[in-house]
Amino acid sequence: MTTVKAYGAFDSKKPLAPLTIERRDLKEHDVHVEIMYCGVCHSDIHTVRNEWSGNTKYPVVPGHEIIGLVKAVGNGVTKFTVGQTVGVGVMVDSCRKCKSCIDRHEQYCAEGIIGTYNAIERDGSGMITYGGYSKEIITDENYVLNIKETENLVGVAPLLCAGITTYSPLKFAQVKEGMKVAVVGLGGLGHMAVKFAVAFGAEVTVISTSASKQADAQKLGAHHFVLSSTPNALKPYDSKFDIVLDAISADHDYTGYLNLLGLNGKLLVVGLPEHQPKVHPFALIKNRRSIIGSMIGGIDETQEMLDFCHEKKIYSEVETIPMSYINEAYERMIKGDIKYRFVIDLSSL
Repeated sequence: MTTVKAYGAFDSKKPLAPLTIERRDLKEHDVHVEIMYCGVCHSDIHTVRNEWSGNTKYPVVPGHEIIGLVKAVGNGVTKFTVGQTVGVGVMVDSCRKCKSCIDRHEQYCAEGIIGTYNAIERDGSGMITYGGYSKEIITDENYVLNIKETENLVGVAPLLCAGITTYSPLKFAQVKEGMKVAVVGLGGLGHMAVKFAVAFGAEVTVISTSASKQADAQKLGAHHFVLSSTPNALKPYDSKFDIVLDAISADHDYTGYLNLLGLNGKLLVVGLPEHQPKVHPFALIKNRRSIIGSMIGGIDETQEMLDFCHEKKIYSEVETIPMSYINEAYERMIKGDIKYRFVIDLSSL
C-alpha cells in the first residue's frame, strides 16, 4: 500500500479537510499517476453531501476529472510509459464482459461501473475508490486516457466529465452542419455543449434565465441567445429546434423544452435534478419527440473526444484554485458564481 495526501469529507455536514488515504500496490496492468490537476464537478458536491440515494461511503475523496503524469506502470502495461501525460475520468473499472462493455460502451455496464470515487473495487479487496482530490491515483490501464495536449492541461481536466457528458449525446444525435441546436443552462456542462455543437457546424442558441449570460454565449460561439426568465419568452420558438440539450441540474419542467422541438426532435438530458422532472405527455407525442438520457461516454469515445478537442483547440473555461479553497468553491458553485469550472492545482496539496 502507498500512503497519499488527500482532501475529503468525513460526513455530510462537515467541510472537506486534509486526510491521508491508502492506494493499492501496483498490479500487473496498473498505471500509477501523479496528479497535476483535478476538475470540480457538481456531482462531487452531491456525493459529499450524501444527496444521491444516501449511498455515500465516508470518508469520501471526490474528483473524477484527473490530469497527471505516469509515475510507474505494472509489468503488463502496454499502453502507457513513465512520464506520459494521462487522464482518468468518471470510471476506473467495469465488468468487461457484458454486451455494453464488449461494445466499448462501458458507462452502461450491466453490472454497473466502478466510479473513480465512492465505489467498491471489483477485485474482492473491499477497498473504496478515492478520487482526484489527492496527490496520486493507481488505475487499470484500460481506464486511463492519453492526453496529447501540452499547453493548456488545466483546461483539459473538465473534458473528462463535463466534456464527454455533452460530446456523447450530441454525437449520438448526429448533430451536424445545418441543424438547429438549443442549449439550456450555460454552466459547466452547457458551455461545453455550446463549444461542441458549434464545432459540429450547428446553428446554436443558448437559452438562459440570466441576461448576464448573453455576452458569454456569444464569446463561446453561440449564434443566438434567448432570455427565458420572462413569461412566454419561449413561445416564439415552438417547434423550431432539432435538438435541445438540457444541462439544468435544478428541479424544472421538461415540457417547456419539449415544446421547442420540431418533427423527430430530441431532448438530450444531461442535467441531474434532485427530484423527478415533470413531463406533459401531449408535448411528447406532438412532432414524435423523444427524451434521451446520456451518461458520460465509453473509454474509446472519451479518447475520441479528447483527440477532437486537441485538434480543434477546445478547452473548458476554468478558474484554477488551490486545494485549500475547495469548500469556498463548493459554495460558489451552488450559487452559480463560476465561469465555468473550478480546477484544483494539486501542487498546492
